[in-house]
Amino acid sequence: MLKHILLITISIFSINYSQTIQDLIQPINLSQDQPTKVIISDIFYSNDYDLEFTSSKNVDVSYDNSTMEVSFNPKNNFSGMELVSFRHSGEVYQVPVKLLKSPKYLFTYKPQEGEKQVNLFGQFNSWDRQNLPLKDTNGDGLLEVEIPLDPGRYEYKFYVDGREVVDPSNPDKVPNGMGDFNSLRIIEESAKDKMFLHVLGPEKSAKELKLKFYFENVDRSNVVNKESLITLLDNKKFPSELIQINGREITLTVKDKMLKGNHNVRLAVNRMGRYSNIQTLQIHDGVIAGKSGVHTLNDNIIYSIMIDRFSNGDKSNDNPIQHDSLFTPANYQGGDLQGIINKMEEGYFDKLGVNAFWISPIVDNTNNAYREYPAPHRWYTGYHGYWPTSSNKVEEHFGDMNLVKKLIDIAHKKDSKVFLDYVAHHVHEEHWMWKDHRDWFGTFNLPNGRLNLRLWDEYRLTTWFEPYMPSFDFVSSYEALEFMTDNAVWWLKVTGADGYRHDAVKHVPNEFWRLQTKKIKKEIAIPFDKEVYQIGESFGGIDMIASYVNNGQLSAQFNFNLYDVAVPTFLDEKASFKLLDYQMQKSFQVFGYNNLMGNIMDSHDKIRYMAYADGDLAINDGRAGDFAWNNPPKVDDPKSYDKLKLHLAYILTIPGVPIIYYGDEIGMTGAADPDNRRMMRFGYDLDKNEIETFEDVSKLIHIRKEHSALRYGDFLTLQADENVYAYLRSDMNERILVIVNKSTNEQNLEFILPRMYKVSKAKDLVSGKEFGIKNNLLSVDVGGSKYLILKFDK
Repeated sequence: MLKHILLITISIFSINYSQTIQDLIQPINLSQDQPTKVIISDIFYSNDYDLEFTSSKNVDVSYDNSTMEVSFNPKNNFSGMELVSFRHSGEVYQVPVKLLKSPKYLFTYKPQEGEKQVNLFGQFNSWDRQNLPLKDTNGDGLLEVEIPLDPGRYEYKFYVDGREVVDPSNPDKVPNGMGDFNSLRIIEESAKDKMFLHVLGPEKSAKELKLKFYFENVDRSNVVNKESLITLLDNKKFPSELIQINGREITLTVKDKMLKGNHNVRLAVNRMGRYSNIQTLQIHDGVIAGKSGVHTLNDNIIYSIMIDRFSNGDKSNDNPIQHDSLFTPANYQGGDLQGIINKMEEGYFDKLGVNAFWISPIVDNTNNAYREYPAPHRWYTGYHGYWPTSSNKVEEHFGDMNLVKKLIDIAHKKDSKVFLDYVAHHVHEEHWMWKDHRDWFGTFNLPNGRLNLRLWDEYRLTTWFEPYMPSFDFVSSYEALEFMTDNAVWWLKVTGADGYRHDAVKHVPNEFWRLQTKKIKKEIAIPFDKEVYQIGESFGGIDMIASYVNNGQLSAQFNFNLYDVAVPTFLDEKASFKLLDYQMQKSFQVFGYNNLMGNIMDSHDKIRYMAYADGDLAINDGRAGDFAWNNPPKVDDPKSYDKLKLHLAYILTIPGVPIIYYGDEIGMTGAADPDNRRMMRFGYDLDKNEIETFEDVSKLIHIRKEHSALRYGDFLTLQADENVYAYLRSDMNERILVIVNKSTNEQNLEFILPRMYKVSKAKDLVSGKEFGIKNNLLSVDVGGSKYLILKFDK
């Protein structure tokens, strides 16, 4: 039940809105234990960083012009949200900063005789074995370390004199997928005073736009004043004289020229050391996003294609590699660019509903087979595209540059985007760069006699993936840095593509991404007024992943931290959606509600979801690699398709950018690589369950495509338990309630809806069934392994 409600009404009118900064400055999450230092180009792009910062009431700020680094240091036990001002080109702008202090939790270890150095490492510090040493602080022989943790599920271990050790005092552990276990600790959410800023709806006249909100908190306090509001138009404050407060109603008025062009309105409430969610509204020529007809990055529904495994449109380029130890799953199988073009022209993707494509690398790869280093030392080809031997040639198995341009041109005519896959970390040893510029690359043979091979954390920025894949050392070679960033810009220019999926991001230094993004903005995004989307692939802690996501580097990364919690939650009948909701809220805290992070169910590096859903493999199953070659799974139980559709209903209704891996739409199964990269099937090659799955998935995709609340809306959890996850998505255009029931049993549910919504009925967008709402009470029945997507009406 709602305890306290504040009505906020926003109208839009004429102010000095001129801004030279084109990026939307994102909130900066401050550290509670030390200053937070940020490179200024990560905050916004400019040709000139001659800036003057002003410290705020609770945050001291310093800016070093020589290093272009800003330091934010919270004071007086600050907690909450605040705006930090700076002057640029004669205008004053704002940087939102926020700090929500987390409770600290103690980890202890009793060392055995002879054990000297013990460190804690886990998901909370990106599995860094060095930065959390345990110490005997009181001389009792027990080693301790205390760290702040938000509610959630954390896997961890101790690193004892070079050995990984599970926590002896913690009986809870889970398989880690590498033949060992990780200790597990779950931090429950404590009872606290919650607050939420709700949208109500717009009112537009010929000269102004009013945007209405409600503020809710449970302490019944009426204390809301101008100082408690965080209100921004793009990157500037609304002038104080344009803010009116009348009891619980707040009105901001903007009109005239503010209804022209593209703008962002952001609002939050900051009070008593805490802050509400930030509502972010995009407005295009006075029309709220979702109804403006403008295709923004939030609108993308990406279809991921491994070119060689999708469709064979030109048999003349079928030329598999000949090798006596090479098996078919690791060889070229005939998919090509013409195959994708054919499916575009046939309307396959129109029917499916996707409007963006991520295609695997198109650059030329080796025509020889190579043996992988780890046992059992199987032979592979470069069919996947990640073994580049050229910087400007298209792989002849796929087509040529003219076909690349044709594919992108067709997509653009259908208002769809195309994102190329760029490999910046390494080349193949047959590449001319390895032959001509050995000094551009890191060392394979380390001074201590070890091989710099697959040392993912120890030598993160130089480690080689295979002995025949030299890794760049961008830290030591600026020439390599310049060439590869120029090359990335060249591919975008020559093809007309709309951005990149970047491989192995965390193994490439931040300096690379900063330079590349600077060049892309300077040479493409700004002069051509083009949104360029860059999404990275990194496995690790959320803070490490977030260190690459900002205005100066990447638009997003794949949200593997959310994936890692979601998959076992959906598939384990005893796992609670509460843990998934904790991770969801953590994602919002770090990336915001309107983030562009990539949400996946499957990928070319992950075991197919259907292999789990059908019971062929368990999570972190060590047999996955063997199954891929000797016992590839097949779908035996038709009910497994319902589990897949349930997960896709979730993927397609949460904040972020959904990514459909080819074959998801028909429920394709598969174990580990290369079995998760089977040849795609169409039409008469599908059975009735696969055809039905395609129709249902297509309907889900179209629902997201047609309903802006699922692309721009906020997120309010109504229920999260062992069976049900229910959440409200609201924007200024509509409200939608999503309910997923993972139990095989029907659930009879009741929801008390926020009373300010004043809704009287709801309609399921999947089935068309209508539900009545009386006194804010909604009663629904949700079948086993089913979902409802309900749109509210007054």
